[in-house]
Parts: sequence; C-alpha cells; structure tokens
Amino acid sequence: MRISEAARRLGTSARMLRYREDLGLLPPVRGHQAFRPGPSHRQFGQADLEAVAAALELERRYDISPASLAFGLRVLAEPGVRAAVADLARRLGRIPAPAGRALDFEKERALRLLSRG
Repeated sequence: MRISEAARRLGTSARMLRYREDLGLLPPVRGHQAFRPGPSHRQFGQADLEAVAAALELERRYDISPASLAFGLRVLAEPGVRAAVADLARRLGRIPAPAGRALDFEKERALRLLSRG
C-alpha cells in the first residue's frame, strides 16, 4: 500500500512517516528496483505497519520522541555509541561501575591498611 493509506491505518500523517523513515524507524525498503526511471514510491506491507505500530507504542508508553527512539536503536546497533553512552551512565551514577574496578578499589584499600600496620 502507498504511504497515504499506511498513514491512515496507523493514525498518523504521511509526513510523519517520511520523518520516521529519515530517522531510520521504518524497516528498509525491500525489492527496490534501481533501474526503473523516475521516483520510486515506498510500498508498505503488513510487517512494515506492525513495525511502525510497535515504535508508536514504545513512544507512547515511555513518553519519548521518535528521535529519542531512533537514538536508542543506534545505541543498541553501534558498539562504539553503546560504549560511550555506558561510560557516561557510569560517570553519572546511573549504572554501577564494572566489577573489576570495584575489586581494584577494594584491593588498593586493603594494601593501604596493611601498609599502616
């Protein structure tokens, strides 16, 4: 189905679906025929509608924007981004430091106590 029909079924606008596509929140286009002259129009299948509906539900449930959801997907998909966000989360105290660092701290503490004696 064309974008206008997909938007109607999802209760959104064609413009919002294009925005979501730009953010990477739509499944990739399958079967694109590059050899056809003129602009190609995305066709939405049932799986596409279900993916967009799942994204809309996540946005509603967690009160986040499409851009926030797109960044969350990027964090999951790109190891470098994941590591940078995890480092920030540790610095902010949102997630605990890896166990190795905690053990190093305890080891240093024990050595200091032993050196006093």
